[in-house]
Amino acid sequence: MWDYSEKVMDHFRHPRNVGVIEDASGVGEVGSLACGDALKLTFKLGNDDRIADAKFQTFGCASAIASSSALTEMIKGMTVAEAERVTNQDIAEFLGGLPEQKMHCSVMGREALEQAIANYRGESPDKKMLAGEVICNCFGITEDEVRRAIRENCLTTIEQITHYTKAGGGCRQCHPQLAQILKSEQANASPATGPVTGQSSKRLTNLQKIRRIEEVMERDIRPQLRKDGGDIELVDVDGNRVLVALRGMCANCQVAPFTLKDVVEARLREYVTDELVVEEQS
Repeated sequence: MWDYSEKVMDHFRHPRNVGVIEDASGVGEVGSLACGDALKLTFKLGNDDRIADAKFQTFGCASAIASSSALTEMIKGMTVAEAERVTNQDIAEFLGGLPEQKMHCSVMGREALEQAIANYRGESPDKKMLAGEVICNCFGITEDEVRRAIRENCLTTIEQITHYTKAGGGCRQCHPQLAQILKSEQANASPATGPVTGQSSKRLTNLQKIRRIEEVMERDIRPQLRKDGGDIELVDVDGNRVLVALRGMCANCQVAPFTLKDVVEARLREYVTDELVVEEQS
């Protein structure tokens, strides 16, 4: 049995935004029933040119449903330009992580979003026309898709390529080609490229940053403080300054400064960005 986070199970059991927006601003469809996973994503812009609504229909496993549900929640309130910067790692992080064997579900969500944005802009929705030669006939995965997954997720093995794209997960006849592509990408990689740390290398928008901060506080920080009768409230986010207010037993505790730095700031830096500085509101 897969080791799913509580948030994955919540979005699987209680998926948000299921359905289709009939007068959608953008429509994206990826995958196929024959391959075992398929996703249709629709979104609608509001009068402020931000995504007012997003819905999905998914055929697939628990991770596919959870990833699709999470994606619709993530992009609401974003501009198209902000949504365009959402990565598959962002989707996985929003869910508190995915088993590596299921990361292709988050990739499918990102691909559907890209197609929906392309559709909104009047561009060709057929990703396969632009994605190069199909090298995995079992799942219809192209060379460009494999190369992109390797670059964006710092993949180092054929097994990881399969986890992130499904390529090579069928008859395995494409494994020699996958090995060549992997070797080529590793040869061209920058020496400074390091392993995946769980944080996206791109610059977060302020909205994305706030959402991640709220998620980490609810998932990792507040439960820990509540065990000792304390609590914490997010007051504001100003650039990389995170303003908080300590509550309960934490409010007048002598070790409050250590709690802010060694617990709150440390966790937020680990899961959001290492540029954050946590301060207590005076």
